Amino acid sequence: MKKILTTPISSEDLKDIRIGDIIYISGTIVTCRDVAHRRLIEEGIPLPVDLHGLAIFHAGPIVKDHGNDEYEMISIGPTTSMRMEKFEKEFIEQTGVKLIVGKGGMGKNTEEGCKEHKALHLVYPAGNAVYAARKVDRIKEVHWTDLGMPESLWVSEVTEFGPLIVSIDTEGNNIFENNKVEFNRKKDEVYESIAKEVRFIK
Repeated sequence: MKKILTTPISSEDLKDIRIGDIIYISGTIVTCRDVAHRRLIEEGIPLPVDLHGLAIFHAGPIVKDHGNDEYEMISIGPTTSMRMEKFEKEFIEQTGVKLIVGKGGMGKNTEEGCKEHKALHLVYPAGNAVYAARKVDRIKEVHWTDLGMPESLWVSEVTEFGPLIVSIDTEGNNIFENNKVEFNRKKDEVYESIAKEVRFIK
């Protein structure tokens, strides 16, 4: 069954979702990456958007300005989530955000934040930035434009934005870290089998 989460999202909505599940988002998603995280956590500047129960996207979009506060999303691809790793636990705690979307995995800090505050980290497949933009119904508002287009906070209304792979769930399970353990186990097994057949030539 197709799992669609509609903002605002509660902890109850996420309780049965586990790593590896595929979900989609409808409602509000806000682009929020490096500088916005640093402003909030390091400089103590409050975000101009209430993220409680919402989703953020680690992304630097390409947006067309039609004037009169009318914008069009042209492309919106994920950026590497690990760049936000050192901020994410505190970011989740301070904002009440429930869904964090990006590229690649995140680490222990985000695992703890997701477990303590019942949030998810989700991976958007790379290489689909134009397709992602087609899921944006409209850009409702934009903040912190002094940061430039990629770092501004673009508040968008989306319908079935995805597919998104759950990489960290509300129990703090991390699919990337689990896979590393499994891949290393397999690597060691293969190494042992190959080593038996290898002889040094003097």
